[in-house]
Amino acid sequence: MKNIADSPFVLEMRKICTLLYSHGWDERNGGNISIILENDKVAEYIDINDIKRSIALESPKPDMAGKILLVTASGSYFKNVYDDPERNLGIIRISDDGASYGIIWGYSGGGKPTSEVSTHILCHGVRLKQDPEHRVVMHCHATNIIAMSFIIPVTDKAFSKALWQTCTESMYVFPEGVGAIEWMVCGSDEIGYATAEKMKDYRICIWAQHGIFGTGKSVDEAFGLIETAEKGAEIYMKIAGHPILQTITDDNLRAIAEHFGLKNARFDFLD
Repeated sequence: MKNIADSPFVLEMRKICTLLYSHGWDERNGGNISIILENDKVAEYIDINDIKRSIALESPKPDMAGKILLVTASGSYFKNVYDDPERNLGIIRISDDGASYGIIWGYSGGGKPTSEVSTHILCHGVRLKQDPEHRVVMHCHATNIIAMSFIIPVTDKAFSKALWQTCTESMYVFPEGVGAIEWMVCGSDEIGYATAEKMKDYRICIWAQHGIFGTGKSVDEAFGLIETAEKGAEIYMKIAGHPILQTITDDNLRAIAEHFGLKNARFDFLD
């Protein structure tokens, strides 16, 4: 069989991990990514029925039963992913009852998926119901998004409106707004369910004092959402504390949404 490390989907993951690290959003072993793969595409490279190890999930995830995912490894440094994908990445297959997953490639040296794999699986399940073409969940520690979470209310409305008003592009890129949840201990089903609940309405969820989740049909879409939100947050933090002489008004935001036909714009977030 062909070398899976050079497959288009693994190569795509290797490249985006390197890019995220270069942005400073995935220090040390921070951040994680998962991508839903097509079974037949993976089968061109490996035996998808050859389960190397099986690991139980904290609770069953029946919505994702049988799905195959490429997932970054627990404790992996994004800066090392490109050169050593077999150690820092892996491919898992969710069991038919959704109660566990089997490792079918990667995590060499006894590794396993990110500690936040449960959150990823839950978010994938929810986003697939909203968009059957969904396939990516991306989490990173975007610096300015984290900084914002210290100085504005951690609510969907407060974060959405603040980010929309920093840059014209924001309303166009995420007209539905962004979700935001108060600080919680990561790596558990509790934060996973809270995040997945936000994903019913949004493609972005902000974890206060921690980071951001972006989702999408592609790596480009998920990264683009995070990139745009972080740019807005950077502008917000640069102007915070300064006298504001002009801004993008509520009427301006309505005009953007109407001009581009953004039917899912959250006008109820405007005053």
